[in-house]
Amino acid sequence: MTVDTETRPLPAARHARAAVAVLFFTNGALFANLLPRYPQIKEDLAIGNGAYGLAVAAFPAGAITAGLAAGLLIRRMGSARVAVLGTLLTGAGILAAGLAPSVALFATALFLAGAMDALTDVAQNAHGLRVQRLYGRSILNSFHAVWSIGAVTGGLMAAGAMSLGLTLGVHLAVSAAALVAAAVAALRFCLPGPDNGPEETGPEESRPEETGRKETGRERLTAEGARDTSRVGAVLAALVLIATAGTLVEDAGNSWAALYLSDALHASAALAASGFIALVGAQFIGRLIGDRLVDRFGQRAVARAGGLITAVGMGLALAVPTLPGTILGFALAGFGVATLVPAAMHEADALPGLKPGSGLTIVSWLMRLGFLLSPPIVGQVADAAGLRTGLLVTPAAGVLVVLLAGVLQARPRRG
Repeated sequence: MTVDTETRPLPAARHARAAVAVLFFTNGALFANLLPRYPQIKEDLAIGNGAYGLAVAAFPAGAITAGLAAGLLIRRMGSARVAVLGTLLTGAGILAAGLAPSVALFATALFLAGAMDALTDVAQNAHGLRVQRLYGRSILNSFHAVWSIGAVTGGLMAAGAMSLGLTLGVHLAVSAAALVAAAVAALRFCLPGPDNGPEETGPEESRPEETGRKETGRERLTAEGARDTSRVGAVLAALVLIATAGTLVEDAGNSWAALYLSDALHASAALAASGFIALVGAQFIGRLIGDRLVDRFGQRAVARAGGLITAVGMGLALAVPTLPGTILGFALAGFGVATLVPAAMHEADALPGLKPGSGLTIVSWLMRLGFLLSPPIVGQVADAAGLRTGLLVTPAAGVLVVLLAGVLQARPRRG
């Protein structure tokens, strides 16, 4: 008979967990301060939906361009330093984008901000995984939940700044300074030493039967015997598509929610920000309870249910457009996709035949295609048939998840 006991993590691990949470929070809040300002920027630059979609696609384009460089920088500088430096440069890029006097400079600033954001994203996840190994149990979802809190906070900061009548430059300068200062302060509590070195002794070094630690996906696959490695590529591609579906829905809130609510439904500038806030707020709730749902029902069932919620919720909101119904639709979409990206990352990292971390890196990099492709596609469709039609990409992403969720874990995890 085994006894499931939880070993208290070392103080350094607890401090590092709090520090990584701050990094995720600031990363979510930085860009979220700019998003509700997009309608104002679009109006100031006097551009159409197509040009706007191409311009905001510069952010994910920069992320894809720089994403693979993160590993080299982390090996040379350490993940914590890269995350904080990336936060500083992302804040500078966002401020430059807000103050850009032309479409070209706006897109250039977003490209640079996206590149720095990608470095921060990879680095903070890498440091979070270091902390997780010290804990001996999964805590990565909690960091993503904190990111959602940061995104909601950033959206509220922007809505408050607009309500107070703050200029775009003052708002973005103050928010960037405060968030960068928080990230710099968190650096001293991060784990020391190289990321590829041995970690301090933590609960994960005990045997599973002694601690009740749950078997990791990689251990589970190894224990179940040989697998057909020719299927790994197909499974990895499906996981990338699942993660990309999540990013497509996120981008609907990032790039288009405020525009749709203000233009099509005639909401005020402050109220138009509520679509994005509703999406990321519901996404936070989904991530907060996601681990318990997965443990009870399995990731496959949770993902399929989430895809169905996204498709039906946002589909009805677009079919019957009202201000409260559309805000609720964005909220349901955020809740539905809450666990998709962490699930795809975890499953990819457990695939046999790949070096540890390879699957995670591929999914993290390629899922940004959703952020890259969505704005110009939605923008072109919006110019031709209206933004309401362009936003059909959101329920379509939910349908895609329902169809591909079979590659995810079928049964709940057992201790």
